Amino acid sequence: MKTFTIMTALAGLALSVPAYAGGDAVAAKAKVSMCMGCHGIPLYHTVYPEVYKVPKIAGQSPEYIVKALQGYQTGERSHASMTGIARGLTGADMADLAAYYGKAK
Repeated sequence: MKTFTIMTALAGLALSVPAYAGGDAVAAKAKVSMCMGCHGIPLYHTVYPEVYKVPKIAGQSPEYIVKALQGYQTGERSHASMTGIARGLTGADMADLAAYYGKAK
């Protein structure tokens, strides 16, 4: 029973570590093409699913980027394009993208 308690505590500790911790900005360079089409164009507006201004993500905090991607993945946030992209991302992908865009200007 003690082993279970220790394992449970360790699992809880692992879950409390932010998902962006250890993100690899260099590895993200191979993953950013899906982001650049919209977020890489200054002052870009798109019409899908409706007309809206695409937010700048370069320089955003890594914490915000991960939480936003997780929100799209779980359905907490709603946007057709972002939901489709986020659902294909792993935790490591999100961490890498957050590290990359967190350092970008």
